[in-house]
Amino acid sequence: MLTPRSLDEALALKAEHPGALPVEGGTDVLVELNFDRRRPDAILNLNEVPELKVWAREEGILRLGAGVTYTEILHGPVAALQPALAEASRTVGSPQIRNRGTLGGNLGTASPAGDALPPLLVEGAEVELASVRGVRTMPLREFLVGPKRNALEPDELISAVLVRPSGAPQTFMKVGPRNAMVIAVVSLALSADRERGELRASFGSAGPVPGFVTAPIAERESFAEQVAEAATPIDDVRGTAAYRRHALRVLAGRALERCLA
Repeated sequence: MLTPRSLDEALALKAEHPGALPVEGGTDVLVELNFDRRRPDAILNLNEVPELKVWAREEGILRLGAGVTYTEILHGPVAALQPALAEASRTVGSPQIRNRGTLGGNLGTASPAGDALPPLLVEGAEVELASVRGVRTMPLREFLVGPKRNALEPDELISAVLVRPSGAPQTFMKVGPRNAMVIAVVSLALSADRERGELRASFGSAGPVPGFVTAPIAERESFAEQVAEAATPIDDVRGTAAYRRHALRVLAGRALERCLA
């Protein structure tokens, strides 16, 4: 177990041990370890890195540290700036999971069912990646490259998520076999940006990565169908492809009503 006390130390350790698996909340990593799905060379414990736990707003950009938890998003000032992200945070696990689970962990896991991903995608979020070589940013849509695969280099850590709050009406919806502590059968974030005359939607659990659809507000009547058609769902233990596509169509219609009311 490697336990750095600063971001610089964490990056140095990651460069020295590129096979080390980063962990903070552990809500995904510990499950994989317990079920023997992963046996990393080392564990890089980021719980003692204060730089990852802060958020700030500067020149219109909201910078959310990778260690910011769902509880902090849900109950803090961020909720007013990113309402869909706050709604998604409310659906994550139990209070204990929300207290431990982090934004950076959701991005690092890169699951197609990651609850935080659709709300960030509709806001055009970027991911800040740090290493001893420096810092780079890339659009979240490019960072997510496949099921549980992302564009991190071996010596990099996710340091933050960058969002420019649009202020547009937005919402998040999720379908599961029960109301809490469940992986989404399908999820949807939608934003109705009247200033730009644009509808944006992102959906989870209906493709190898979260999907993204945009259209002019003038196409509102067909937008739910556009969202459903953009999905590439599969049949699995949580639901059929047909049900997922149908659910997306229904969720998109309801989200439109909510955001354009």
